Amino acid sequence: MTTYLILHGFQNHRPPGHWQYWLAGELRERGHEVRYPQLPEADAPVLEHWLAALEEHGKREEDGEFVVIAHSLSVLLWLRAVAAGRAPEADRVLLVAPPSPQVTASIPEIAGFADGLGLDQGRHLAPGGVRARLVYGDGDPYCPEGADVHYGVPLGLDPDHVPGGGHLNPEHGGYGPWPSVLEWCENPAARVTGNR
Repeated sequence: MTTYLILHGFQNHRPPGHWQYWLAGELRERGHEVRYPQLPEADAPVLEHWLAALEEHGKREEDGEFVVIAHSLSVLLWLRAVAAGRAPEADRVLLVAPPSPQVTASIPEIAGFADGLGLDQGRHLAPGGVRARLVYGDGDPYCPEGADVHYGVPLGLDPDHVPGGGHLNPEHGGYGPWPSVLEWCENPAARVTGNR
């Protein structure tokens, strides 16, 4: 059995129309353990509180694979946790639609997530051989330059580009059900594509 930890972004209260909500249900139906916590203070997140929640929900079972799926601001949460040596021990990580450091810094409620992000420390992104995949769409208003520019190239991530994907959520791109993410969950060699 695989354990999946699904981490939402800024102002996300895990709505049923979001692909993460859909994915959690699909994975549970297949018999996997799924952790999809509501992170504290989603509308005004505090980095330290989110790091503590990541540590709490990221406790690994003794057996089986442990996979982290982070969207938007939680990608920065993951990077900050790695840089601080506080990331859970994961086998695979899917980093979806991270906001750019500049956009993050321009939003007062989340600016603290961009402070000292330390992308030059990308070599530490994969402790213990974790496989990290970046998924991003073009036309993302929260990362207009493209996530490959800020994260993919500097961190040496394996990228999947989704044409016209925007922020890869229901509001930007219509991402509710997303079969290719489910396929990646069960087959790490699968590429993540659009939902159409």
